Amino acid sequence: MDLPHQWPLPDSPDLGEDLVAAYTDPTRHYHDLRHLTEVLTQLDELAAAGELFPDLPVTLAAWFHDAVYDGERDAEERSAVWAEEALRGLVPDDVVTEVVRLVRLTETHDPADDDPAGRALSDADLAILAADEARYAEYAAAVRAEYAHLSDEDFRIGRTQVLETLLDKERLFRTEYAYRRWEVAARTNVRRELAGWHASV
Repeated sequence: MDLPHQWPLPDSPDLGEDLVAAYTDPTRHYHDLRHLTEVLTQLDELAAAGELFPDLPVTLAAWFHDAVYDGERDAEERSAVWAEEALRGLVPDDVVTEVVRLVRLTETHDPADDDPAGRALSDADLAILAADEARYAEYAAAVRAEYAHLSDEDFRIGRTQVLETLLDKERLFRTEYAYRRWEVAARTNVRRELAGWHASV
């Protein structure tokens, strides 16, 4: 199985293959291998722009952040547990601890100002919000597909709450590069989607 080029543990290819298998589960529509690849690509962009963060723990956290995804609220926690169990003995203990912390952080996307690793991972994960209009529409439709078990009304209520919470944030993006490049586009996309949900009532 081909692994995205950023897999950082070449001596442990089986773990990379297990993660790819998780991301290619047919029940996934957005939180899939394309999403993982986009997050890793955005991390590369942030690094190239001069944002400084510890590469190994952030890259591993990107790989694990949606390793478990089934629409349940504790998916990030289960992903963190998988990371802790799988990485123990493969990388130093302090790296394992940092990866687990970062995976858990993706539940809230609220890193501290003095957390460059958290800011980079959070911004890369949320970068889809700033995509062009067509890609954003694909993303929104894929999220709906992942919650196909919910009624239209239940999904509308939950989704509007998510979008309103995003808009209530002082900043969606916490690195300076992402804030300058993505903030306006992201808020435009989120407002457009939210207006569509309000119009459907």
